[in-house]
Amino acid sequence: MSYQVLARKWRPQNFQQMVGQTHVLRALLTALDEQRLHHAYLFTGTRGVGKTTIARIFAKCLNCETGISSTPCGECKSCLEIASGRHVDLIEVDAASRTKVEDTRELLDNVQYAPTRGRFKIYLIDEVHMLSGHSFNALLKTLEEPPPHIKFLFATTDPQKLPITILSRCLQFNLKRMPVDMIVGHLAHILQQEQITFAEAALKVLAKAADGSMRDALSLTDQAIVTGGGVIRLESVNDMLGLLPSEYLLQLLQAVVAEDAPQVLAIVAQMAQLTTDFSAATDSLIALLHQIAVLQLVPQADEPVLTAFAEQISAADLQLFYQLALHGRRDLPLNPDPRSGFEMLLLRMLAFQLADAKPAQAVKKNT
Repeated sequence: MSYQVLARKWRPQNFQQMVGQTHVLRALLTALDEQRLHHAYLFTGTRGVGKTTIARIFAKCLNCETGISSTPCGECKSCLEIASGRHVDLIEVDAASRTKVEDTRELLDNVQYAPTRGRFKIYLIDEVHMLSGHSFNALLKTLEEPPPHIKFLFATTDPQKLPITILSRCLQFNLKRMPVDMIVGHLAHILQQEQITFAEAALKVLAKAADGSMRDALSLTDQAIVTGGGVIRLESVNDMLGLLPSEYLLQLLQAVVAEDAPQVLAIVAQMAQLTTDFSAATDSLIALLHQIAVLQLVPQADEPVLTAFAEQISAADLQLFYQLALHGRRDLPLNPDPRSGFEMLLLRMLAFQLADAKPAQAVKKNT
């Protein structure tokens, strides 16, 4: 049997298996259980947060042979066919590849006919914002007064491109980005079920790289499994993503605090030999400064190295470093090469330290 990627293998088949998006699920469960069903639903949000998955589960709830409910059986013919993408009354359309008005008219020609086997004929249109203006006009009349056996489920990553006339005829649900902790927890659960050894620190790196997308996190996890030879380690994940080992950033920050310019340039030279992505290194430096700033206000015993920095760097200098890093990140593409831009960012930190700033501990005692 061919290997099935994690994103497909672990795709939720009912609302109980969904991770996150409770604000959307709560509304849909209530609508299904109380039979308060609208004719058009619009799911918006960034990629990989569950728009199409929720739409398919919702279609399953509507056409399950046991009746309309928030808990489809998952075993009847309709549920199985919807899960495998073969249900005759669930018409899935990728609007990005069918943007012409002729495509939309052809699609709507069969709206008047009753469903072949299901309770409803359901049109699931993905990336609906890609339809042309004429296509939206062709859709508008049907969307306003559809036959009772028709349901429209729209998904889009860019709702601002939809005409207001379309938005006003849909119930709109905005799906949120997944928090890092939620992604880490779900990845850990899946890897335990798959019996794959992993380091939690590596999962946190993968979750941050996914940028709120559960699908991206699962795809990156698949890649990390292959890269690490069946084991997910922090070192292999950092190498896969082109991230710099944390000790280099800590050494850099220590050299900046010590005002040791030769050491700063020497460490940057070592980083260059590792073919470092200096844009990603700047992002990591900004994240590191943020962590230290938080530790100055809320100390944590499990971060001894960063706590030492929090006590050593004044609050004013830390805020200055953070702003310089942000501006340096913005200006990085304007430099002749990323390395020189990263070096100038660090040299500004050396040049603009506040001579009269008090250490963080002294600031706390005086307040």
